[in-house]
Order: sequence, then structure tokens, then C-alpha cells
Amino acid sequence: MITKNNALSDSQVVTLVLEGNNDMYALIVERYEKKLMRYATFLLKDYDIASDITQEAFISAYVNLRSFKIDKSFSSWIYRILHNGAMNLIKKNKKIYALGVLDETNDDFLVKFDTDKIIDKNMLNVNVRKCLSQIDIKYKEILALNFFDNLKYEEISDILHIPISTVGVRIKRGKAMLKEVCQNNGVSYER
Repeated sequence: MITKNNALSDSQVVTLVLEGNNDMYALIVERYEKKLMRYATFLLKDYDIASDITQEAFISAYVNLRSFKIDKSFSSWIYRILHNGAMNLIKKNKKIYALGVLDETNDDFLVKFDTDKIIDKNMLNVNVRKCLSQIDIKYKEILALNFFDNLKYEEISDILHIPISTVGVRIKRGKAMLKEVCQNNGVSYER
């Protein structure tokens, strides 16, 4: 039964949930929990806060499931919900995030998830991650979505509500900024 359910597309699962099979939503959570948690933890720098934001994103997605357009990418839609929640929290707590009060070096979440297959080895380096934390959020979030979650430009465009060309430009600029910051900090970075 589980194998059969895993063969369903996200749109098919959403359709089943909308038709009253609410238990199928667990499959959505199973598919996206690790990815969303990784992205939230990257943005928020705190595992517990990221966990709360991730759960809120799943709840919000479930409550607003009828507004999801079946012909669109569910992945982009749920990432956007999480992104909005994280950005609202960052804006609300601007001073905390601006001062870097939250621990940048806590990579416990990386151990909790099977990320070694999808995260570039250079990005796992704590020093490179510290360099990444010094880059403006609009570049940092794009690099996270592209490097950590291996999302395509089109998906990133949908999540951040920016043109695909802007995604490409920000990734290019973000890489250049990351390289410069790493070099200034004496950290080797090649991407």
C-alpha cells in the first residue's frame, strides 16, 4: 500500500485529500518534511524555531489546500508558504537576526537528515557556512534553495516570486559574494 501511495504525484495526493481522504496528507508531510526543515533551519539558524515554522507551514498548507492550483508545482507552493513564514519571523525579530545572536555553527540538523547526497561537500564545511551567513539574505536564500535542495531555477522563481532571469543573476552574484567573503576569511571555496 505504501509503495502504491509513493507512486502518486503530489497533485494526485492533494486531489485525494480534497476528496476527503485526509490521511493521505501524511504522505505530503513525509515527502517534504526533511527538505523544508533543512531550508528553515538554514534561514532561521535555530532547529527548534525551524521545526515550529515547518509545522506551521504544513498546517497552513493543509488549511489552504483548496487554494492550491492542481496544475502548478506543489513543491514550489509549500516552499513558498514556509519561506513567507520564515521571512515574517525574521522581519519580526530583525534585531536578533541582524546581530547574529543565533548560533551559526549549529549544524546538528545536518546530521539528523540524510543530506550528504544532496549538499555539495564544500557547503558542509562550517567555515564556508559562516561565510554564507555574511551574505545578504536575498542571495543566501537563493543559494540555499539551489545548492541544498537542488531546486531548478523555475522552482526557485515560483517560491520567491521573482523572474527566472533574476534567479540566475542572484545565484551568479551570490556565488561571487560567497567566494569573496570566503577568500577574505581565508577559507577555500570553489563552486
